Amino acid sequence: MLATLSRVRLRLLHRRPSGLTCVLAERELTLAGRRNVPSKHVSTSAPLQAKARKNAQKRELSEKTQTYFFVDNRRVRLVAGSGGKGACSFHSEPRKEWGGPDGGNGGDGGSIFIKADRVVKSLVQIVPVYKAEDGQSGSNKNCYGRNGRPSFISVPIGTVVKEQGRIIVDLSVHGQEYMAVFGGAGGKGNRFFLSNENRAPVTATHGSEGEERVLHLALRTMAHAGLVGFPNAGKSSLLRAISRARPAVAPYPFTTLNPHVGIVKYRDYEQIAVADIPGIIQGAHQNRGLGLSFLRHIERCRFLLFVVDLSSPEPWTQLQHLRYELDQYDPELSQRPHVIVANKIDLPETREKLQTLKSRVTQRVIAVSAVTGHNTEELIFHLRELYDGYLHGDSSTEEGKYTW
Repeated sequence: MLATLSRVRLRLLHRRPSGLTCVLAERELTLAGRRNVPSKHVSTSAPLQAKARKNAQKRELSEKTQTYFFVDNRRVRLVAGSGGKGACSFHSEPRKEWGGPDGGNGGDGGSIFIKADRVVKSLVQIVPVYKAEDGQSGSNKNCYGRNGRPSFISVPIGTVVKEQGRIIVDLSVHGQEYMAVFGGAGGKGNRFFLSNENRAPVTATHGSEGEERVLHLALRTMAHAGLVGFPNAGKSSLLRAISRARPAVAPYPFTTLNPHVGIVKYRDYEQIAVADIPGIIQGAHQNRGLGLSFLRHIERCRFLLFVVDLSSPEPWTQLQHLRYELDQYDPELSQRPHVIVANKIDLPETREKLQTLKSRVTQRVIAVSAVTGHNTEELIFHLRELYDGYLHGDSSTEEGKYTW
């Protein structure tokens, strides 16, 4: 039988293409070696033309797939767990005809807590609806139902919880918790209603429904410094130049739609967070453009960096409009410690505008180029001066005394 199969296989070898012939020849050699039978009419000098099969490897995810967008607003519906119902039963045991009621109470429903966590950086993981676990029903033999487990929603530090436009709580400390909805109470079993007047109660109550609320979560970026400027002023490029953050930049005009936070590291291991606030336009305090949705990120910044574009016809007018928008939103914002960053100094005909800008303002002006990295060291050192002054409670600089 084996001899017949070998003859048929060898006949097929002469009729097939060369690549497949080599593969079948190798298989024939393998089988012959296992049977310890010498293989005839098999050529081992022909090159192997079939493609070698490689191990399947996972493809690397593209940059677009790996991008997680920064989400700073979420509307969530929270539903706490309902309480379990109480049981109605009577003790049944031989030689105990009047054992009495033994129905246990139901368990309480689970509550939902909102907890600030420094590991979480965005509200992107928040889902629209949260439902806590219900309490279990009671049973006979005075067994109480198990309480529903509480649910915890982790949010970044700096999250503000609102309800119908009113601020309820500001979660600004790591580990701070807020009980958003309370679980329903469990029902009572008939054992609960036992009294001297009623020795055989048949009453058992259902558990109450859990609390339900619709809340609005808003994240105010926790950063030490904020880059404030009009669109296409070079804020994203400047953040890339002084930190390892990688916001999107391009050679054509466009505005950033999502805020980014970069970390500036120093040799003494101190770190300063710098936030790239999306571009502000005239009338932003009236909710034009991106409007109020990103002006609130400036509220938590301890000091500001006003980024002006030296390539514009009048850079000093941009500074006036920026201060006006901040004053209309919150008069205290423009009074915070700040520095003026004149960007795009590498372009021609910007030296004269820089001198005019310095003559029109009394604050310190730092001319930089986010593209070439010119004079970014001075900006980083000045950031550290502002940060050290914030830690000590006051700061003496060229602009005078700051009140923190």
